[in-house]
Amino acid sequence: MSLVETDWLDKNLKNVKIIDCSWHMPQTKRNGFHEFKNRHIQNAIFFDLDNNSKKNTKLPHMMVKKNDWEKIVSRMGINNGDNIVIYDNSDVISSCRCWFNFIYFGHNPKLVSVLNGGFEKWIKEKRKITNDLTEIKISNYIAIEKKKLIKDKKMIDQNINTQKFKVIDARSRERFEGKITEPRQGLKSGSIKNSFCIPFKLCLNNDKTFKNSKDLKKVFETCYKNENEKNIVFSCGSGVTACVLALAYSLINDKYLPCIYDGSWAEYGII
Repeated sequence: MSLVETDWLDKNLKNVKIIDCSWHMPQTKRNGFHEFKNRHIQNAIFFDLDNNSKKNTKLPHMMVKKNDWEKIVSRMGINNGDNIVIYDNSDVISSCRCWFNFIYFGHNPKLVSVLNGGFEKWIKEKRKITNDLTEIKISNYIAIEKKKLIKDKKMIDQNINTQKFKVIDARSRERFEGKITEPRQGLKSGSIKNSFCIPFKLCLNNDKTFKNSKDLKKVFETCYKNENEKNIVFSCGSGVTACVLALAYSLINDKYLPCIYDGSWAEYGII
């Protein structure tokens, strides 16, 4: 159950752990945590994507180590058996990155979902919001790292010749084809050799909900014909929108566990 609808969440607010993972591109000059403090879904806990990523690296949003993840999630009061719903109020659907993190560290994929349409849809439907902060009881979360779900640069380079998996880039086609300058300084324009491009927005409707399975199949068929394909790795600029594609693909292939190139173009495109 990768997605849940607003109506379902509204009826199950007390039965799930709710996470606000709003993250915004630097140029928007928006602060997800400040917005969260002003208004959020009842019982929600904030997940800071920047602070909860690897510290001793210049690359953005790299996955933390297992023991660090256990501390992060324990401080959020989440237990291994909890049903988790993640939402965001972001143009890049940042909730999908948090969804991926939980699956990477062994949380049951059936217990981790993203709110379809996010906070924007919740607000439009005039559902209840609050600025009260949730009282958290520290837990003792135990992670089980699934290292096969992340590829590093060496693996990506080796795959250019071996072609054991397909690399699909979630950036815009203009960035993928190197027609525009990258928003992050110090990066060349272009893409990984032999990779494909599916801009993540192609998987979304105008209201930021995910397209239905029939339409999603048409989107992904531009890169392959076998809808049961498992050897797919998603990439993007910094590992966020790659997870949007991973979630979208999980909606049409329930046997697929999300796999991403964590460094993405922030690493591969370094000049």
